[in-house]
Amino acid sequence: MVDEVSPAVLSRRAFVFGVPLVAAACVSAPQEPIGPYVDPYYVTMYGPVPNERYPLPAIDISRVNPMFYRQVVSYPTVERPGTLVVDPFNKFLYLVQENGQAMRYGVGVGKEGLDWNGRATIQRKAEWPRWTPTKDMIARDPRNAEWANGMEPGLDNPLGARALYLYQNGRDTLYRIHGTREPYSIGTAVSSGCIRLINQDIIDLYSRVPIGTEVVVLGAGMV
Repeated sequence: MVDEVSPAVLSRRAFVFGVPLVAAACVSAPQEPIGPYVDPYYVTMYGPVPNERYPLPAIDISRVNPMFYRQVVSYPTVERPGTLVVDPFNKFLYLVQENGQAMRYGVGVGKEGLDWNGRATIQRKAEWPRWTPTKDMIARDPRNAEWANGMEPGLDNPLGARALYLYQNGRDTLYRIHGTREPYSIGTAVSSGCIRLINQDIIDLYSRVPIGTEVVVLGAGMV
């Protein structure tokens, strides 16, 4: 004979065995780890730029060392406000301002960026420029021969969204300050190119410097 179980006992058993199910239902699933905190100011600074000829996507700025974010810093110098100072060895570019300050940009530096130093002026500016590799670039990487007559502008163009062309005594130095399709190379030495900035930064710099701006490119031992 099967013993009868009172409703009260059944109720207690249901409660006891049901508790783990209820508790389990209240436990959240494991969450993905949250990435490093980035000041929303910089998230906005490096956000999407939809109104460009080639709309720019946002940059995951957490992948860039914060020291290379665009920022105003103390920078005492004998150079006049409005001058650009390129420090290729420490991977910074400074736009000298009043009162011992400068707007500082992080840069990536290619071999061409270390091959020349001195004083020059910006005599040409271009939005979404074409890129034409030098003979040295083609010799180092024959794949660049495909672009010997120039690459059309766009998100894949190595010069990025803007380019500033440096001249000395009226002659092109072949030194360029430009954007990049590789934003996470900022703060590093790269195989080729001159001085590259995040596209959002080169757009900002481009808007601040007119034709005729003086540029000082520091050499080894001049830092």
